[in-house]
Amino acid sequence: MKVRVSCEDKYECQKLASLIFIKESKETYITKILNIIENEVVVALKDKSAHSVLLKDKFQVEIFADFIQSVLEKEHRIISTEIFENDIEIVKG
Repeated sequence: MKVRVSCEDKYECQKLASLIFIKESKETYITKILNIIENEVVVALKDKSAHSVLLKDKFQVEIFADFIQSVLEKEHRIISTEIFENDIEIVKG
């Protein structure tokens, strides 16, 4: 399964990609979604830190939250991420 989510800008896309998936170890670094405020998603990471990512709009936040939920519940794993300007494509399996 894959999804394409639009971020506010390229920097936010790169930040989200680096927070979601560590390619070398093939692990997901996000442990939970702490909060959603308008177009902002605040996530907790394995190192207990929290980070904010700005997506294009509330609709993109909903798409991302729905898609990532099964990963956070350990039902799926992130396989890859790819950046296309302000969009990030996330693949899970």
